[in-house]
Amino acid sequence: MNALEALARVRALGVPVIGTADAATALKLSTSAASKTLARLAEAGLITSVRQGTWWVAGAVDPYRLPEYLTAPLDSYLSVQTALHLHGLIEQVPSVYYAVSLARTQHVETSAGTFSIHHLAPEVFGGYDQTEHGAKLATAETALFDVAYLSAGRARIFTSLPELELPRGFRRNECARWLDRITSERSRTITRNKLEQLLSRG
Repeated sequence: MNALEALARVRALGVPVIGTADAATALKLSTSAASKTLARLAEAGLITSVRQGTWWVAGAVDPYRLPEYLTAPLDSYLSVQTALHLHGLIEQVPSVYYAVSLARTQHVETSAGTFSIHHLAPEVFGGYDQTEHGAKLATAETALFDVAYLSAGRARIFTSLPELELPRGFRRNECARWLDRITSERSRTITRNKLEQLLSRG
């Protein structure tokens, strides 16, 4: 099987990111042989190794689309500082890509950058849109709520934010709607206090 045929087969899976096991099935090869084939495609610049056993096969890597594949089969979306920056609430560009997920909290190093992924309870997971490029991005309101919620736990990195500027049309009542979903009264109180503190600065 030549390189172009192998590339066509893995791209025919219809997703930008694949695992070696998925490629082995598509290429009808053993996992070991598939890994070698993918490595050759990467050396030729046709695909990109994101991390061991994970490959980006759809042209240039879009780091904003990676989180959901890093936590699959559990869902995730860009949030907190990354989303706040993309929505224009903070100017400072985060040094890592932040996401929230139903998966465990984890720090993932990839060839496209570092991803700081934080676990959210199912009842407060949601409130994101899909960008025109296919990335899952928290709304401005959800991103700010996520900061408050995570700072109520042990995530020390969320205890402070740089400058914060709420955009015109920011829906404060949307933040309150997420507060009502928190099942723990203690966590709800701490999150509410943190959220009020953040909103007063905006």
